[in-house]
Amino acid sequence: MGGSDDRAVPAGWTRRSLIGGGALAFTYLVAGRWRRLTPREARAEGAALRVLSVDDARTLEAAGETLAPGAARAGLVHYLDAQLAAEPAESLLILRYLDVPPPHADFYRSGATALDRLTGGKGGFTALDASARQALIGKLAAGGLGKAWPSSAPPAPLFHFVLRADAVDVLYGTPEGFARLGIDYVPHIEPLRPW
Repeated sequence: MGGSDDRAVPAGWTRRSLIGGGALAFTYLVAGRWRRLTPREARAEGAALRVLSVDDARTLEAAGETLAPGAARAGLVHYLDAQLAAEPAESLLILRYLDVPPPHADFYRSGATALDRLTGGKGGFTALDASARQALIGKLAAGGLGKAWPSSAPPAPLFHFVLRADAVDVLYGTPEGFARLGIDYVPHIEPLRPW
């Protein structure tokens, strides 16, 4: 890429100011060219993933969409991937604020793999219909999976909490998200451009 790293979070900015302030844009590779896009734009333009595999991305997107309908279109997977590619100290992922030690990619990968294995069928979690996804996510939240949830994955309720928080941040932590909720968006600092 050369030059300065456009993925770096500006000094003094916090996770909430970037997500809530509408300045959430990162560098993504689209058609062989690095571009500064929001997660929603990156998803719409088919930006390449740098950290997550296609299978993990599909599972995380489906689970995130189940937890917060609209999160997939808002670019949840591209947001996660961009944050996993960033330096851990610059990450905006909720994991950082829960003091989960990096690398954080393993947390998401092992959670996605565990979800897929729980289904026991071809296509994993993404092959389930909406009601089966909801039922499995409900068991995940309640920790009701027992020994079916592998010990190599993060605790099921923690995985649920983290993925839900990430999905909600991407979906509702923007001026557009506030409007969908019918809440006035009153930023401390007005965003440079909407996303």
